[in-house]
Amino acid sequence: MTEPKTAAGATPDADYVLYGFAQSGNTYKVALLLETVGVQRGRKLWAPRFVDYFNGETHTPEYRAINEMGEAPVLEFDGRRLSQSGAILDVLAQRLGIHGPADDAERTEVLRWLLFDNHKFSSYTATYRFLRTFAKAPDPAVLQFLRQRCEGAWSVLDAHLSGRAYVLGERLTIADFSLAGYVFFDDEIGVHWRKEYPHIHAWTERLRALPGWQHPYALLPGHPLPKRAG
Repeated sequence: MTEPKTAAGATPDADYVLYGFAQSGNTYKVALLLETVGVQRGRKLWAPRFVDYFNGETHTPEYRAINEMGEAPVLEFDGRRLSQSGAILDVLAQRLGIHGPADDAERTEVLRWLLFDNHKFSSYTATYRFLRTFAKAPDPAVLQFLRQRCEGAWSVLDAHLSGRAYVLGERLTIADFSLAGYVFFDDEIGVHWRKEYPHIHAWTERLRALPGWQHPYALLPGHPLPKRAG
């Protein structure tokens, strides 16, 4: 296994190395959990390893050897490499002893929202935001279709958060971190949470108040976008 490197190229003195980049909301889900827990505990838990997605790194054989799925994030720890943000969040909740389900009923509820997030909430939001912000001349019909799908998913979460501080009630869990992956890119998405989805807005404000909270463009390497290779 190759020695983990930080974005600056140095070997990190941290328990976890997180492969990803600033524009990736899926990477942000994991980074935000690690950063806020680390701040709470007074120590640095993780170091970033920049993945140059926009210059094609995830398509290279070298990166496919790291993650056969060719995606970010990847979490490296104890000689292991784990991909898929939902699986990573679940493992971290167990290893760190925080933000996980308290019992079997909560485990089912956390899983329900992780699946909803990956299938509907982050999935549509990330695709729509990518086309709207980074793609050249996206098809207006595709954008309209995705926007409608996004609004449906946003409405579900907004209604669910009415009368709740967090997804499972009054306690923060990995379900919140998963669903938070893309909500702070609101300007790039073109949504006004306060006006259109007030319960999501109130929830994002609670997340912003967490010690150690940072915007993904401040927390992760790769912003602004690196210059195109060649």
